[in-house]
Amino acid sequence: MRSMTLNMTSSPKSMPHFKADPDSSAVFGHGFADVIDNWSWDETIRQVERATDDDVRRVLAKAVRNVKPLTPDEFAILISDAADTRLEDMARLSQTFTRERFGKTVSLYIPMYVSNACTNKCVYCGFNHDNPFGRTTLSMAQVEAECQAIRRLGPFENLLIVAGEYPSLCGIDYLEKVLHTVRPYFHNLTIEVQPMRAADYWRLTHSGLNGVVCFQETYHREAYRRYHPRGMKSHFDWRLNGFDRMGEAGVHKIGMGALLGLEDWRGDAVMLARHLRWLQQRYWKSRYSVNLPRMRPSESGFQPVSIISDRELAKLTFAFRIFDHDVDISYSTREAPFFRDNIMTLGVTSMSAGSQTEPGGYCSTPEALEQFEVSDNRSPAEVEAAIRSRGYDPVWKDWDSIFD
Repeated sequence: MRSMTLNMTSSPKSMPHFKADPDSSAVFGHGFADVIDNWSWDETIRQVERATDDDVRRVLAKAVRNVKPLTPDEFAILISDAADTRLEDMARLSQTFTRERFGKTVSLYIPMYVSNACTNKCVYCGFNHDNPFGRTTLSMAQVEAECQAIRRLGPFENLLIVAGEYPSLCGIDYLEKVLHTVRPYFHNLTIEVQPMRAADYWRLTHSGLNGVVCFQETYHREAYRRYHPRGMKSHFDWRLNGFDRMGEAGVHKIGMGALLGLEDWRGDAVMLARHLRWLQQRYWKSRYSVNLPRMRPSESGFQPVSIISDRELAKLTFAFRIFDHDVDISYSTREAPFFRDNIMTLGVTSMSAGSQTEPGGYCSTPEALEQFEVSDNRSPAEVEAAIRSRGYDPVWKDWDSIFD
C-alpha cells in the first residue's frame, strides 16, 4: 500500500463549514436522535418476544442465500428466545462470514487512560464526579512514558486513548497534544472521550486521529436520564447525534456500542442495529465497529438491572455478524479468558490485551482510580499464544496509510 504523508499543519482556513447549531449533526439536516422515537422501546421488546422458530428459519435461510443484507427487524428475530435452538447453526454461519471477510485473524489493541477526571455523575461508573477519590490527568511526559511502557508489553500499533469527560482539562487542545505525543509510537490512534463538535473531530483527524469510539450506554431515553442525572452526558440527543458528527467530519472508523446491563439488552441491541444501518447509509465512507461490553464491578457499586448470560452474549455476537459481515466486532478485557478464547473464532475480530483502566496504569500512576475491573488479566504474550493455539493469527498492525 502506498505510503501517504499526514498533514499536521492544516490551516484553519481549510476547515470545512459545519453547522453552527451544536445539535445539528449532519449535512442531511438531522441525526439519529431525531428519528429514534419512531420506534417504541416496549414494542421493540415485544417484537423480539413474538419471534417464532419459523421466523428464525426464514431469516437464516435468507442469510445463507446472501443476496440481500438482513434488516434490523430480522436481526431482532436472531436474538430472540426462538433462536436458541438454532445457536449452532448461527455460530457456523457467523464463523463462515467472519472468515470470508477477515480471514483467520484477530486484531489486538490496548487502551491508554490519560485522565479519570470527569464532570458527569453516571451512577454506574467508577469515574463518577461524586466518587471521593483523587483524580489524575497525565502530562505529556507521562503520556510518553506510558507509550514506552506499552511498547515493552508487545508490538501494539492500535492504541485506544481514553479519558473521562472533563472538557476544561481534556478538551480539544489537550487531546491534540496527546495525539502528537503518541503518534511516533503507534500507527493507528482511536479516542474514547466526550462527544465533540464535528469541527473538533475534523481537526483531530488532521492531527493523527484514525477512529472514535463512543458508547450510547442505553438507547432507552427515559432510563438514560436516570443513569446520567448531571453533567454534559445527561444530554441524550447531544450524545446520540455525536455519531453523525463523526460521520460528517469524515472520521475513518466509528465505534459504537451499548453498556449491556443498564436496561433490557435486547432493546439496546436492536436499537444499536438500527443505529448502525442509519450511519452506514449516510456516512458510507467510514468503517464501523460494534462493541458489546457487559457491566463490570466499579467503585460506583452499581448493580446491573439486566443480566445477559454467556450464551446470550454469544447469540448476540453471532446475530451481529450475520446481520453485517463487514462490521468489526470488538471484545475488551471485561470478558473472562475462557469466554474470549472460545468466541474469538466465531465472530469477534478485535480484542484488547494487557489492559489497565486507570490513567498511568502501565508505569506512571498505577494506583489511580480505575474505571472498572478487568476480567482477563493475561499478558499480551499470553493472549497472543491463546490466539495462535486456535489456529488464528494475531494482528498487531493492520494498515499502513493514514487518510486525511
